[in-house]
Amino acid sequence: MFTQVHLTERHHHILWATIRHYIATAEPVGSKALVEEYNLKVSPATIRNSMGVLERAGLLYQPHTSAGRVPSDSGYRIYVDKLITPSETVADEALQLLREQLSLKNCSLEAVLRGASQILSTLSGYITLVTLPQTLTTRLRHLHLVSIEPGKIMLVVVTDSYQTHSSLIELSSPNSAVDSHPLVANLLPENEEVLEQELQLLSNFLNAQLRGKSISELSILDWSELDREFQCYSDFLRKLLIDLSRRCQTPEYTRILISGISEVLHLPEFSQLQQVKTLMHLLEEEQEQLWPLIFPPSQTKRVTVRIGSENPLEPIQGCTLVSAQYRRDNIPVGSVGILGPTRMMYENAIAVVEAAADYLSEALS
Repeated sequence: MFTQVHLTERHHHILWATIRHYIATAEPVGSKALVEEYNLKVSPATIRNSMGVLERAGLLYQPHTSAGRVPSDSGYRIYVDKLITPSETVADEALQLLREQLSLKNCSLEAVLRGASQILSTLSGYITLVTLPQTLTTRLRHLHLVSIEPGKIMLVVVTDSYQTHSSLIELSSPNSAVDSHPLVANLLPENEEVLEQELQLLSNFLNAQLRGKSISELSILDWSELDREFQCYSDFLRKLLIDLSRRCQTPEYTRILISGISEVLHLPEFSQLQQVKTLMHLLEEEQEQLWPLIFPPSQTKRVTVRIGSENPLEPIQGCTLVSAQYRRDNIPVGSVGILGPTRMMYENAIAVVEAAADYLSEALS
């Protein structure tokens, strides 16, 4: 049982120093080390007494009776919530590096996200997790109908996040959802040039009608008021776009970009082979379990820090997950996170995660 105690400013200062020393050394901390390295302005006996109070409060513990003390998950929680602030210097450096090395003008969104993930893992020394944007809030940028081969037409969509989606319709298939419409024959002319003109006309119409609309709106559009010129295509377009909407809105839980696994393998917390195997299995084979943690549906804090046992997944209960959502037009669409040991340099980890989320929000907006 832990004792309910009132923690003084001195207790907090000694807890801060103990955690800082343990983060730096990975060795249990004794009063002598704190006296030598931190200007606490108290005697070793006072430090020992304070560490005893912190242990009874459940914030420190002794891994062995003759050893010094190490922080508990509860100790780290107080450290993160009350004793530190994110490093502005680290945040500024990370943001500058992201802006210098990455740009949506020169590469695709996924390439930018992968680049951001790699930069973060290098800066932090931990595993980086970045989710691709959710399609439900994605807006249409450009649409184009193309003939693939006789009887097959594809609608290609480019979103405002520069992702592409497509939907293929086999017009000549007896099971085709649109083949039963008699005016679909307009899209099967024998003259290939006429077909291309017809598809270009439809593509222009779709762009005029749909540019700027969200993917989620496609299945509820009202096509009853189409221009007379395009009335004959109403059923065809409605079914085509409903199909595209269905495909795009299917949750893609495995789309988490991961970098930096090699960065943590030298840390003592990951020295056990079986532990590493379990973690790798989660990251590579069971990513859908990470989604509620890295991209919670109702996140209210700017940055979420899950420490040790606060993580419900057993493979990461010895780890800390720091995450922040990035936004498009103030709507959360994805998340960036860092996964490392609970013995983490929290000031820097929180700073680089915030910087990455700010950069991605800036880039997408």
